[in-house]
Order: sequence, then C-alpha cells, then structure tokens
Amino acid sequence: MVKRNKKGSLDDLVYIIGVLIFFAMAILIIGKWTDSFNNAIQANDDVPSAGKTGVNQINDLYSGVIDNGFLFLTFGLAIVALLFAMLVIIHPIFFIFYFIMLAIVVFVSGAVSNIYQEAAAQPDLVAIANKLIWTSHILTYLPFIVGVLGFILAIVMYKNWEQS
Repeated sequence: MVKRNKKGSLDDLVYIIGVLIFFAMAILIIGKWTDSFNNAIQANDDVPSAGKTGVNQINDLYSGVIDNGFLFLTFGLAIVALLFAMLVIIHPIFFIFYFIMLAIVVFVSGAVSNIYQEAAAQPDLVAIANKLIWTSHILTYLPFIVGVLGFILAIVMYKNWEQS
C-alpha cells in the first residue's frame, strides 16, 4: 500500500543536490589521498615492484571507475525521483508555487555548483578534478540539470492529476 504521507518532488531535488555534492567532494578528497598514497608507495624502496605496479594500476583505475559510478548515481537518483513523482498527485493550482520554489532550488544548486568548482580549482585538487570528467560536468551544469529535472517532475505530477 502506498503511504498517505507522500513527499513532494522538490524535496527529492534538494536531496539529489545534497547527495551529489557530498559524493563529489568525497571523490575529490579520496582521489587526493589515493594519489598521495600511490606517491608514497612508489617512493618507498621496501615495497617490491609488483606491489608498486599493483598500487599504480588501482590508482589509474580510480578516476574512471568512480567517475562512471558518479554518472550512474546521478541517473539513478533522477529515475528514483521520477518514480516518486508518479506517486504524488498535485492540483494544478499549486504549480505556481512549485515553479517559484523550483527557481529557489535551481539558485541553490548554482551555489552548490560554485562550491564544487572552487574546490576543484584548488591547486592540490585540480589534477584529480581534471580526471573526473563526468563528475565535473555534472556539477558544473547542476543548475541546468536540476531545472530540467524539475520541469519533467512537474509534468509527471500534472499527468497524475489528469488521470485521477
């Protein structure tokens, strides 16, 4: 049975923004740590060459695997938000308020995008951010992505009103 206390889709957008910035910043910080760890292993003469090669291979795979995982996370969260929007039935009169709040959420996502861009532009993190192509693109265009997703969610919720 579907819960009677359904949440609106703007809550989902705010949740998506929070999850994406959290994981993007974590990816940057962990990427910096793995680069430092790899450099320390490579500089250590006590580590055999097989160990150095293994750590270097894992470090090289980090950016591609994690970056693709972030893309998967973004699409997954968007699909889940669309599924949740199908459960919400909103009267069309409330769409005026929805679009006003959507504008505020898009503005907040712009601030979040700037936070990531400033962090990625730091000299210690710029090399890692340049390897994370999808992560950087998603966070750079986050306001556009949130705006488009918000409009799609509005359409889905309005379609539900027509069907009820």
